[in-house]
Amino acid sequence: MDPVVGQQVLIENYRRENATIMTLCREDDLSDILGTIRNLEDRFNKDYHYDWVFLNNEEYSAEFKAKVSKFTSGRTRFGLIPKEHWSYPAFIDQEKARAERQLMEDDGVIYGGMESYRHMCRFNSGFFYKHPIMMEYKYYWRVEPHVEFTCDINFDPFRYMVENKKTYGFTITIHEFERTIQTLWKTTKKFLADHPEHVHKNNLAKFITNDNGDTYNLCHFWSNFEIADMDFWRSKAYEDYFHDLDKSGGFFYERWGDAPVHSIAAALFLDRDQLHYFKNIGYQHGVYQMCPIEDEIYDGNRCYCDKDNDFTFDGYACGKEFFDAMGWTKPANWEQYAN
Repeated sequence: MDPVVGQQVLIENYRRENATIMTLCREDDLSDILGTIRNLEDRFNKDYHYDWVFLNNEEYSAEFKAKVSKFTSGRTRFGLIPKEHWSYPAFIDQEKARAERQLMEDDGVIYGGMESYRHMCRFNSGFFYKHPIMMEYKYYWRVEPHVEFTCDINFDPFRYMVENKKTYGFTITIHEFERTIQTLWKTTKKFLADHPEHVHKNNLAKFITNDNGDTYNLCHFWSNFEIADMDFWRSKAYEDYFHDLDKSGGFFYERWGDAPVHSIAAALFLDRDQLHYFKNIGYQHGVYQMCPIEDEIYDGNRCYCDKDNDFTFDGYACGKEFFDAMGWTKPANWEQYAN
């Protein structure tokens, strides 16, 4: 089990894992990312000094690099995304992609008309772990601008992942917008039929399908927070899967997100015991948050989030589905926070 309550101490001569915090952001995200860095440094990294990698499809300015570097306690690194990882592959019909974006925008789909959003989702699905800087690491912790960590993190999540043989960690689950992934499951089922060898015998398929694989229930781990072992994304199973998805064109003709892509792969190709729910890391992204509802965790880690706003067992979340699929007992007071 992960530590529920830790002791906040200054750690000297700490042996860090081969891991980094990673942020994909633009130059104009500076103010938001500085607030997030300050928050996570105060809550965690000031004691551990892990590297922090920043990636962008455009060069960062000297000013951006200087300001960000003043806020991080570990080594700060800045990487330029290769053009081929943030552009249309040759097999994409760009006129068809443009027309589909317009249809989604007309239908009011969030980010439906955004070209850059699609490049970002494709990059996060199949390329970030291949960036030359990221190739130097095994584990990463994805952090986005304008998120907030609402509890002290009095342990090393990377160390926990290593010692407990975990591959993918998350805090929030949620349902995807069906309009954005209309053919994702159809494409996935064809891949699974062609590559049954990639499906783990002790998988967590029950988290993502309610009818033995006939349909996708839209549940996924919200990937704006994820702590994971990149060797999984670099594995043959995942690389084969991403290659099939990419060739189908769904990242551009629809609006496939990296969250359902990562989640489907993790649920099917990993042993369920390699997945980890970080119930003790308070986290907020926009209107959704994971706020520990168990008093021992909440009080012991100086959390300041509002338990009444915890999203874990909300009807739009998939916390109940995850606990049920894992065969776990829910917290004694979970129904009090189920909306």
